[in-house]
Amino acid sequence: MTGNYTEEMVHAGFGQVHLLKGGAGKPLLLFQDDIGSPGWLPFYDALAQHFTVYVPEHPGFGQSERPDWMRNVRDMAITHLWLLKTLGLADNALPVVGLGFGAWVAAEMATMCQRQFERMVLVGAAGVQPTEGEIADQFLVSGHEYVKQCFHDLAKCEALYGKEPSPEQHETWEINREMTVRVAWKPYMFNQALPMLLGGVDTPALVVRGREDAIVPASCAQRYVDILPNAQRHVLDNCGHCADVEQPQVLAALITDFVSGG
Repeated sequence: MTGNYTEEMVHAGFGQVHLLKGGAGKPLLLFQDDIGSPGWLPFYDALAQHFTVYVPEHPGFGQSERPDWMRNVRDMAITHLWLLKTLGLADNALPVVGLGFGAWVAAEMATMCQRQFERMVLVGAAGVQPTEGEIADQFLVSGHEYVKQCFHDLAKCEALYGKEPSPEQHETWEINREMTVRVAWKPYMFNQALPMLLGGVDTPALVVRGREDAIVPASCAQRYVDILPNAQRHVLDNCGHCADVEQPQVLAALITDFVSGG
């Protein structure tokens, strides 16, 4: 992994949260997808040239403590609002970037506390029911196979995780999958109420998807654009679900321009 960053466990009242933090400038909150991340990625480093980037692991994911009571993504969204208060980030609006499952979490948070986010970037966002196609069911395959499905270019997957990922990486994926099934199983990867609630969120939003995303259908991105009153859409070519790994520099530049008011 590259770049200068810190790593710590933050006590947020509901439990310990594993946090990566790096960069300088205004704070930017980044939520990972359900597969997580093996460390500080070049994508984070690119954003850290312009922002102080906060990357918390979701409760129950990776090294973060699992709240046994948590049963849905709205519960998780509430704990992230609590985390922001603990970090001293709750008093001022900040930009948020959500990837896949993490974009769903960010969207739920926006419906609860719209003033918390000055701008939202939702990349490959789950959380709404597709009108065409289905969100890929990761529990029909192994954790490693699901991760490979997240990539358009398998060489980039292997460059990050290796052709045969380590036992520790397999264990992390299984931890993440177990928490995902706790909070997002029925219905799978969406909340029927979310579209109704998002209609009141006028925060400027950028909805991004990889053209070759095999996990979340294009109709989900279109639903977000149609529902959010102040949203625009961007499609990344030659890119699957893991846009942060497959197109890190392009995505970081797109986010930086949007967050800066471009």
